[in-house]
Amino acid sequence: MTNPTARRTGTEAPVRRTRSAAPEARPWMKVIGYLGLALVVAMILVPVYFIVVTSLKTQPDIYSDPLTWIPNPLQPGNYSYVMETVNFGTYLRNSIIITVILTVVQVALGVMSAYAFAFLRFPFRNALFLVVVAALMVPNQITIISNYALVASLGWRNTFVGIIVPLAGVAFGAFLMRNHFLSLPKEIMEAARMDGTSFLRTLWRVVLPMSWPTVVAFTLITLVNEWNQYLWPFLIADTDVVTPLPVGLTRLQQNEGLTNWGPVMAGTVLTTVPILIVYLILQKRMIKGLTAGAVKG
Repeated sequence: MTNPTARRTGTEAPVRRTRSAAPEARPWMKVIGYLGLALVVAMILVPVYFIVVTSLKTQPDIYSDPLTWIPNPLQPGNYSYVMETVNFGTYLRNSIIITVILTVVQVALGVMSAYAFAFLRFPFRNALFLVVVAALMVPNQITIISNYALVASLGWRNTFVGIIVPLAGVAFGAFLMRNHFLSLPKEIMEAARMDGTSFLRTLWRVVLPMSWPTVVAFTLITLVNEWNQYLWPFLIADTDVVTPLPVGLTRLQQNEGLTNWGPVMAGTVLTTVPILIVYLILQKRMIKGLTAGAVKG
């Protein structure tokens, strides 16, 4: 039974606060959290560590028993071997061309379409947006046969156009940017409308300056996805003229067979380093952009 005196004096409130804060102070919960974090980090870093270590091993050392965690002897020549054996410079150039063009096109299309879905009023707008969202549920592998037949009939095989055009339309950007645009303060949009700002001018002068973190996050996600494109370029590119780095790694593995993994791992490291550097530079903006608009108030 509640004590009336305690209710009047307010002595019961501190007791309730102490009880609600008690579960947060349990040390075993923190220990479980740290153990889970360590397990996830180990699952990610251990394979990466072995890729780097294997790229610095000699062929006998790779198959040594017991397994060695440190290369002995050190074999940095695997990297120079990759650069000299395959057309690594050509593959790198092709990856840069494909990634940059696809990123620019996808970001531009994503921002413009999301801006239209967020602020334009036209018939069947919501239904059309549902179609765009539904496109996210369709695996890319389902459309490969039809896209390949179309590209082959147009004579676009072994060309940058044949690789880029089928990959240029992605619904993720419209979905991500529309949700962000809808979280922007409506008062600012109304003020721009009252000032007589045109529709496109509002995008460049009002909406985008408030949306750069999300745009950067979208750009970085697109960069990583397009840099790692493998299946479609593998089907379209038969020559080194347009072959990107992921497909070049497959050809390197075919040259080395299933025994000499040192050069293959060295090529994997060289392929990963450029996009990893970009990610490390932009990761803070990416996290900020992905969480923008999550809390409104």
